Amino acid sequence: MKKIIIVITGILSALYLLNPTAGLFEILPDNIPFVGNIDEVTATTLLLASLGYFGIDVSNFFKRDKNKK
Repeated sequence: MKKIIIVITGILSALYLLNPTAGLFEILPDNIPFVGNIDEVTATTLLLASLGYFGIDVSNFFKRDKNKK
């Protein structure tokens, strides 16, 4: 049951970040300074947490290979 909830949370947060409604569905409007991006930060955090739960480590994409020059 826990895995199903985490999968649903990941899917909903990914859909929110993709924003298929072209900005018509916003929890907080983006034109409010500093506060407007809190909903996107929350959705990103939930997506990364759900990916991390299933063993997908996104932070490896940003690491440099020390052997390459």
